[in-house]
Amino acid sequence: MSDRFDYSALHGAGRVLCAVSGGADSVYLLHRCLEGAREHGYAVCAAHYNHCLRGGESERDERFVRALCESWGVECLAGRGDVAAYAAEKSLGTEEAARELRYAFLNSAADALGAGLIATAHTADDNAETMLLNLARGAGLRGLCGIPPRRGRLVRPMLEVTRAEVEAYLAERGLEHVEDSTNALDDYSRNRVRHLAVPVLREINPGFSAAVSRAAGLLRRDEEFLESLARELIERNSGPLGVDAHALAGAPKPVASRAVRLLAPRALSEAHVEAVLRLAARSGRGFADVPGCRVVCEAGRLRFGSAAPGVLEERPLPLEGGLELPEAGLRVRCARAVFAGGINSSLNTFFFPYENICGTIYCTSARPGDSMRPARRHCTKKLSDLFAEARVPASKRGLVPVLRDEKGVLAVCGLAASERAQPRAGESVLRVEFGEI
Repeated sequence: MSDRFDYSALHGAGRVLCAVSGGADSVYLLHRCLEGAREHGYAVCAAHYNHCLRGGESERDERFVRALCESWGVECLAGRGDVAAYAAEKSLGTEEAARELRYAFLNSAADALGAGLIATAHTADDNAETMLLNLARGAGLRGLCGIPPRRGRLVRPMLEVTRAEVEAYLAERGLEHVEDSTNALDDYSRNRVRHLAVPVLREINPGFSAAVSRAAGLLRRDEEFLESLARELIERNSGPLGVDAHALAGAPKPVASRAVRLLAPRALSEAHVEAVLRLAARSGRGFADVPGCRVVCEAGRLRFGSAAPGVLEERPLPLEGGLELPEAGLRVRCARAVFAGGINSSLNTFFFPYENICGTIYCTSARPGDSMRPARRHCTKKLSDLFAEARVPASKRGLVPVLRDEKGVLAVCGLAASERAQPRAGESVLRVEFGEI
């Protein structure tokens, strides 16, 4: 039996709510929590969320968890939601929508059952996969820390336990579980990392998952120290008129960038952070538009205000469903398709080959310095030049949707599509269509 299950994470809970999907990891979690309940002084309850995404299989999972909890004498609450409809309504990807609904339910279930902590079944393997995905997306230190062991009342006592140890534990005790058939598919990035990248890394180091867990712990320690310095910087230099711009600009870059992220109302990309730091280093009045707010510099102080007028709020594009841009009076519809061929003459509809997309596609306003290679023009153009050629007034340019991924601009609504994202007949593509609300 693994001795790396972290019972110390459950101390002082009174009652622990286990999130149980019915899969191997969550059955292990529930059994280990029950096994240590008396010794460590807590009671156990459970919750299951049915995402209604896999038809009969989702119903089977819910029945299994209900029966398992009944047989083990565990009080269990089950909930369900239409993830697909929620994703379309909120313009989210399916995975993100499922996560939002699931955690909202787990929190409400914990309140209903009087649980002080919510335990989830994330393993060392899950943590390693998360770190690899974040590395592939160009994450900084915080992303490379992987899955946090604790966030609020959410705890992950299995982060040092490998998937192989879970399977051995269940087999040794004859404990049943259900299998999610989508885990065998390569439709999701995580599955491709799990099936293709991790086996190679495990050939190099059989203890790969445990090694990554150790690395995550070391990185997390450094991240916590740097964030504490950023909080101290904010506390020392904040006042009713905002943050001292000179102090922020003069701080070491790792501390200053974290201070900006802490001050902003939404998550920022590296480019957004750089824009705010450049603003802080300038003399005189100025502003920078970042997701969720306009940052104004005035009289040597930075003020993080409300959403900027005349610009689009940054939003991720869903792979399926709709997205509204009320600022511009536009609606975006996204769908998987197969490109039929021919020249795309409508610059309100775009077809992006999946293999040419780098990370998530975002819909934003144009940013200073943006450029692209428009299809069939054989040159690189600044977006400011494209706007000038099309005679788009400067006052309207902030509301022209720009689609971009991690490599740069993919398309400008009504103006151009990128040369690098041109599809070939028969390719699987993401079809993105703009229309009026």
